[in-house]
This record gives sequence, C-alpha cells and structure tokens, in this order.
Amino acid sequence: MAKTEVEVNNSVPTPEDLQRQKSRRKKVLKESLTGYAIISPWLVGFFFLVLGPILASLYFSFTDYDLLSSPNWVGFDNYVNIFTSDPRFIKSLTVTLIFVFVSTPLKLIFALALAMLFNTGRKGTGFFTTIYYIPSIIGGSVAIAVVWKQLFGRNGAINDILDSIGLSGLNWIGNPDTAIWVLILLIIWQFGSPMIIFLAGLRQIPNELYEAASVDGANAFQTFKSITMPMLTPVIFFNLIMQTIGGFMVFTQAYLITQGGPMDSTLFYAVYLYEMAFEYLRMGYASAMAWILLIIIAFITLIIFMTSSRWVFYESEGGR
Repeated sequence: MAKTEVEVNNSVPTPEDLQRQKSRRKKVLKESLTGYAIISPWLVGFFFLVLGPILASLYFSFTDYDLLSSPNWVGFDNYVNIFTSDPRFIKSLTVTLIFVFVSTPLKLIFALALAMLFNTGRKGTGFFTTIYYIPSIIGGSVAIAVVWKQLFGRNGAINDILDSIGLSGLNWIGNPDTAIWVLILLIIWQFGSPMIIFLAGLRQIPNELYEAASVDGANAFQTFKSITMPMLTPVIFFNLIMQTIGGFMVFTQAYLITQGGPMDSTLFYAVYLYEMAFEYLRMGYASAMAWILLIIIAFITLIIFMTSSRWVFYESEGGR
C-alpha cells in the first residue's frame, strides 16, 4: 500500500515539469505557425485558384449556365445530353484517343532513342541535349503553332521542298486525312522533356551490369533487352503516365493550326470543350465535359497502374 502511494506521488508533475511542458507546447505551436506562414501563398493559391474552381465546375456541371445569367439547376441533363444527343462529343473523344495512343508511344520512342545516343558520353552531347530540349519549352507557345501552320500550309516550306525534288505538295492542314498527322508530328517534336528524364534514368544503371554482359558475349540488342529496358521500366512508366495525361489536354496547337477542322478531323476534346464554354457560352455543358474528361484520364491512368506490376521492374523489390 505504501509503495502504491509513493508511485502515485511520484507520478504527479512538479511545477518545473509543467513549465517545461508549457514551453515545449509554445515552441511546437510557434514552429507550426511559422511553417503555415511560409506555405500560406501556396495554400491561398490552392484553395482559391485550384480547389475553388474545381468545386465550382462540379456545381456548374449540374446547371444550365451561360456566364451572363444565374445558373439554373438541371441535374444530370448535361451528362445525359452529352452521351445521347451530341455526335460531336463522340467525334472529339475519338480524335483525342487516336491522337494520344499514336503520339505518346512515338514520342517516347524518339525520346528514348536520343537519350541512349546522348548517354554515350561523346563530346558535345551536353550541347545537343540542350538543343533538343528547347522544343519542349517553346513547343506549346502560340508562336510555334503559327510557324508550324506556315510550314505545312499549302504554300509552306514543306511543299516547297517537295516541289524542289519533283514531288507534288499536299494540302496538309486542309486535308482531313493528313491534318491530324501534322499535329502528331508537332507533339513528337517536343520530346525533350521525356528525353531528359530517360537520360537521367540511363545514368542510374550500374556500369557493372553492362560489363558483365560484355564478358558473357551479349550483343547490343541483347544488352538493351536484358539490362537497359528492365532497369528503365520505372522511368518509362513515369513518362507514359505524364505524356498520356498531357496528350489529353492538348489545346493550343490544335486550336491555332486547324481550329478543329477540316470536317472535325482534329476536333480535340479540349478544343470542343473550349468552343462550348466560350463560343456558345454553355458553361454548364462544358463543365460536365471537363468532369467526364477527368474520369476518362483517371480510368486510363488506373489501367496503366494496374498493369504496371507485369512489366515495371523495381530493384528494391527483387523483381516485378
């Protein structure tokens, strides 16, 4: 009994303990407030420029809103009309899917090929890496879109080159069969960003693996297949995700070069969404389209993630 009383008495904090605890709480609170003060610009931007518009678009997607009058609640009418009575929506989605599934693999292939070339360590590779990266910086600009339109115009430089070698030029932008390829070529040309990421991944592969393969008599193709590709799959996975998402959001190039034509052959989803929102002032309808696009991107991204366990190699896991 006496021992219990001593233990109870010893568990009672002294005034010095209370003071130290109070000081620690003040210090933690001060550090927390300092941290929140530092990130407050980002928090303000996130809530007012990101989260706020996202929630507003979700609300508008259930309304009939034209930017000039108050929103009128219509429930799921916008979503129903999109899937049942809007053939241009299906057209824009089809065009965008074709564009993404063609341009993304080609872009990554070119990026990987150049990255492997620059990974050889030859003289001047740093300079050429910078040169090839520049299109990724300026490729989405208005100026580049205008230049690209001039290059592939009926009287543009591409046709002049073809005429000079005895080949007849084409109406690249005005032909429904070739217009989308002009835009695909422009996107492929902007492979600098994934190239830099591939190059960083290649430089992380241990040289000992290549030396061992050389001793075993493996040729270049066998080395690429058995060492480079497996070790690079996490980087490929990252680039695939980022470039796929970026492909769905292409707008500037298509809008300035073809305006969705001819015959809606380049009517990308983002272009059609812009038309509905700012040309026809159907903001509620466009908001519903935006949320559908979000769901589509999330679904495709989920499929890539679910299948990644079959082909993405992580060294820390000892396999796939």
